[in-house]
Amino acid sequence: MTTPLVEQTLGQLASQIPGATRLFRDHRLDFCCGGDQSLRHAASVRGLDAEQLAERLAEISRQPSQDTDWNQQPTAALIAHILTRYHARHRQQLEELTRLADRVEQVHGANPACPRGLGDFLAVLGEELDNHMQKEEQVLFPMLEQGYGAMADGPISVMRYEHDQHGDALERLLELSHGLQLPEHACNTWRALYRGLEELHDDLMQHIHLENNILFLRQ
Repeated sequence: MTTPLVEQTLGQLASQIPGATRLFRDHRLDFCCGGDQSLRHAASVRGLDAEQLAERLAEISRQPSQDTDWNQQPTAALIAHILTRYHARHRQQLEELTRLADRVEQVHGANPACPRGLGDFLAVLGEELDNHMQKEEQVLFPMLEQGYGAMADGPISVMRYEHDQHGDALERLLELSHGLQLPEHACNTWRALYRGLEELHDDLMQHIHLENNILFLRQ
């Protein structure tokens, strides 16, 4: 008997339905670190209608998708995608966003809407994320590519734990930036900062999803 969509986990749905992740991002549903929650439970926590979301997912599943189905791609191709699309990109993002956040606070620190402390937070996040990615690049990914998946349980557990910490960091990012709500008459630097933060938030969620819900489950 097929499990109804509302009873499946966000991680399962994100993996099985190309395009589901965009719907989840639009509704702030955590499909990466919170991917073990059922759609019904996650929707309830957010005050959303799970049945309506399930109907939308069913519609998406029936439509042709341009998204790559990473479940059908070999491990080496998935790892290469993660390295080029996310690891390299995160390093660029965090360096630039830290600079923008420091500039916004320097100029607009007296404004109550200013994301004070965001630059320092992003600098620490950048260091922690870089350390995490180096462990994947130097230890875990080579093990997986060489077929040593049975020996990877320990490193994978560490990566999952750190992913949970990154999920907490994304929540803190939204708190510091007041939910990415720009004040009236925000300057161009402030607007660029929040656009970049939204991109980082979405990219990091997708990055963690690909590892937690697809790559790590192959072992």
